[in-house]
Amino acid sequence: MNVSQTLRSTSTSVKRTPSPGAVLELLKPITWFPPMWALMCGVVSSGIPMSGRILEIIAGVALAGPLVCGMSQAINDWCDRHVDAINEPERPIPSGRIPGRWGLYIAIGWTFVSVLVAAALGTWALGAAVVACALAWAYSAPPIRLKRNGWWGNSAVAICYEGVPWFTGAAIMAASAPSWQIVVCAVLYSVGAHGIMTLNDFKSIEGDTKMGVGSLPVLLGAEKAGRFACIVMAVPQIAVIALLYHWDAPWHAMAVAALLLIQCGLMVRLLAAPRERAPWYNATGVTLYVSGMLITAFALSSIATSIVGAG
Repeated sequence: MNVSQTLRSTSTSVKRTPSPGAVLELLKPITWFPPMWALMCGVVSSGIPMSGRILEIIAGVALAGPLVCGMSQAINDWCDRHVDAINEPERPIPSGRIPGRWGLYIAIGWTFVSVLVAAALGTWALGAAVVACALAWAYSAPPIRLKRNGWWGNSAVAICYEGVPWFTGAAIMAASAPSWQIVVCAVLYSVGAHGIMTLNDFKSIEGDTKMGVGSLPVLLGAEKAGRFACIVMAVPQIAVIALLYHWDAPWHAMAVAALLLIQCGLMVRLLAAPRERAPWYNATGVTLYVSGMLITAFALSSIATSIVGAG
């Protein structure tokens, strides 16, 4: 079945409703982990005990993963249904398992639910959720469609996946704006996540090229995009290491440095065949990257506790 036939079969199935399994697949649970992990890093970095705030934390994790991230996946699949018909024709929308405009309706409904849950978690959480939702729609939906340009699109996704959830987790715990140290580390790890998003784009080079999507592997070529991704992932971690030393957290800094050294070794293997090994690196090097995030969160927690104790 070609692209036009696939989309025609979808448009003529308006009267059908999608199954719960198809909806869950549309929301892509596998993508929920990074923002949920980042939110928990924010919770830990606040230095505030979790006891007595379990319900807020659970709601925050749900907000970061199934709600905001799930919504972003739904709107992305809806707006990318033509590209997915080439790259991933088995996806719920191009395959017709999410018929008619149901993909769009789910994205809109999930956006409203996300904002309502965020509002219950406080002003700062609400503000962060609104920013994340706005970036998610701007990334996928015309006329803005940031994903047409790998520089802007990957920046938006990196902020939504790392910086905003980290900020939200810390804000939920503090019921106020997080400390500037937390914000700086969240921003640095967001910058590094731009490189992770670049590696993720390697799987769609063929479809992106045909559909005119300017991902960095398309714009720069596989080799240059791979080198750029490695640099962007490494430099923010070096900055975090330096800051942790400066903030009197040398053991945490050394732990993050050790993880970065291992990543650099893996990067050498990645760059020998970036297009083929990008998925491998996402399963290995990125695991080390997010482990460093948690170590940094514990360092920030210690710093926050020491400041309170000194006060």
